[in-house]
Amino acid sequence: MHSFADQAQITIRSGKGGDGHVSFHREKFVAAGGPDGGDGGDGGSVYFVMDKGINTLRDYRYKRSFQATDGEEGGGKNCHGKNGQDILLKVPEGTVVREAKTGKVITDMSGSNQKFLVLKGGHGGKGNQHYATSTMQIPQYAQPGQPAIELQVILELKSIADVGLVGFPNVGKSTFLSRVTNAKPKIANYHFTTLEPNLGVVDLPDAGFILADIPGLIEGASEGVGLGLDFLRHIERTRILIHLVDAASTEGRDPVADIYTIDKELASYGSDMSKKPQIIAANKIDVLEPADREAMIEKLRKEFEPKGIRVFPISAVTGEGVRELLYEAARFVKEHPHEGVQFEQEYFPESDRPVSDPYTVSYDEKEDIYILEGPRIEKMLGYTNLESEKGFVFFQKFLKDNGILDELVQLGIKDGDTVRMYGHEFTYYK
Repeated sequence: MHSFADQAQITIRSGKGGDGHVSFHREKFVAAGGPDGGDGGDGGSVYFVMDKGINTLRDYRYKRSFQATDGEEGGGKNCHGKNGQDILLKVPEGTVVREAKTGKVITDMSGSNQKFLVLKGGHGGKGNQHYATSTMQIPQYAQPGQPAIELQVILELKSIADVGLVGFPNVGKSTFLSRVTNAKPKIANYHFTTLEPNLGVVDLPDAGFILADIPGLIEGASEGVGLGLDFLRHIERTRILIHLVDAASTEGRDPVADIYTIDKELASYGSDMSKKPQIIAANKIDVLEPADREAMIEKLRKEFEPKGIRVFPISAVTGEGVRELLYEAARFVKEHPHEGVQFEQEYFPESDRPVSDPYTVSYDEKEDIYILEGPRIEKMLGYTNLESEKGFVFFQKFLKDNGILDELVQLGIKDGDTVRMYGHEFTYYK
């Protein structure tokens, strides 16, 4: 029995890029060779791969952390660091990968989506040879490799149920499910009972289908009250809904109103759920007197059959009428094969990655001056007007946020000392 809880939470991490190398070409008889620091290797990436040979997420319950390896640091003499190794995580078809905190979809491994790059390895940093310019022939810095990205993800296997069973709590869904399928729902009389959709296989002599009980569907589910949303998500793929109502109004509810309430719920969820074909199963007819039974069935049919919705009087307890209902559902499933619905990507791991341009902070004893260099500083100056007060404040914030002020302090800078960057000099005050 495929339980719906086929879920696993794992941590994945891409490889960090190797740092670029700072070195200088040294040759006998050559006074000062040029920079020849090699680039760091790229970190390994993390991929999800659809594997039709597996059909559960069981493997991910035991091992929960997966890391690609880091890129190696570059070396002297233009030696490029080795790239890290990628990892391929195999999952069954129909696995949805979500970011754990937000629940947003990263990828849906179904249909033609056979292989998906979920975390790209960090780029290797460039060696110092890339930073030589006519004014700075001996750059003392290289680019650090991009950091690794670590992500907690939830894998969930969306079962492809053919028929969804909807209805208020206590209309007899659990009894119905245990009668018609091999599922063994825990039967209890709570509103909100079954916390995960029960899935069962309905075996008829010449037909069969998977039936999912869809719990938690109560007013407000589409606003996320209760546990509505997750359940609604699981039934987006069903082709037809069996709408079970308590025809005997044992809790004093009106079956017609109940059907409209749940339809409204489905519509406000904003997917195509409310447009799905339905069959109404008027349950608990065994507790009605024959005359009341006729009147109730008549009322439901008059209301819904003009809309093309058939009404089947049944008793989940005695089994009366159940067979006809199941054959109707099976006929529909056979005539309407699945169209694969695929979830769109909503979360993009790359967008969180910080930028890592290099810079150096150094002290020149001869001139008694502190020097800031590197592309990060240069870019920053490119779009900041230091002459304006606003620009200067922004610039100071940049130095603070990037940890550059801390580095100056570590080098021993004091009030009144001079800092130079690319032709700009200013006096340091705390």
